[in-house]
Amino acid sequence: MLVQVLIQLAIVVSVLVVVSTAVFVGRRRLVQTLREWPTRVRAMVPIATFLVAVLLLNSAARQLVPELSWMIGWRFTDGIRDIEGQFILWLQAQATPEITAYFSFIYIYGYVFLLVFPVVAYFMLSNTRPLRELLAAYSLNYTLGLVCYTLVIAYGPRNLWPDLVQALLYDTYPQYQHLTRQVNRNTNVFPSLHTSLAATVMFMAYRTRDVYRGWYLVALFLGTSVAISTMYLGIHWAIDVIAGIALAWLSVHLAAILVGRWSVYDWLGGVAFLERVPGGSRLQSLVRRE
Repeated sequence: MLVQVLIQLAIVVSVLVVVSTAVFVGRRRLVQTLREWPTRVRAMVPIATFLVAVLLLNSAARQLVPELSWMIGWRFTDGIRDIEGQFILWLQAQATPEITAYFSFIYIYGYVFLLVFPVVAYFMLSNTRPLRELLAAYSLNYTLGLVCYTLVIAYGPRNLWPDLVQALLYDTYPQYQHLTRQVNRNTNVFPSLHTSLAATVMFMAYRTRDVYRGWYLVALFLGTSVAISTMYLGIHWAIDVIAGIALAWLSVHLAAILVGRWSVYDWLGGVAFLERVPGGSRLQSLVRRE
């Protein structure tokens, strides 16, 4: 069942990415990318490698984080519940089959598309800085999120109130459990990484709105929908969502500071090397360009 869900996810997201590339990127950037892709790949390799390492670390750490969290013992669930009251219950009281179908689609397919398409769109730019900042911000989200999950024990609404909060996603589409159980833990809800990564894309879309004007509006709509879906489906509290937005802002801000300040190519003596290889001078200018 997991394989079927992953195949379906890949097909839907691929179609959305292709359509969005045609709409937002355009033929001119596609043609230019075909000429410049080797230099762009080299420019993104260091931060892409770091992101992969962070993802692998997160995957391995998921087995240890719950035990460390209980040892530290910072339990936030009761405090979150006392502050929010019954907001999630009120939100779910507005549920209809159509709304549930929409937010379920957004939580699974819209979220993955929202993370993947900007990587493609920014790769189509000669200036590689937006792409490197995006990948750095993703890395910071996962790194800081793992720290929060290690320090804080917090259960989501559907885990705290199983008799009151409906598991709308799984009740309607039980097959998605095979996918979400690969990455989710019951005690890892503060902050919402779904929200933080979606908000990261929104912040980056705003920063690059002069390049991809229409994409900013789409990213704003989808990112907001993702944040609402996490609450509507009973997975996260509103406080988790607010914390996720704050994490996104911090990650994007730090990425803007860090990217370009310390060049991996300089550290490895790569600049001298690039000057000796075909296309190296152009890559050097791209890496350093603000």
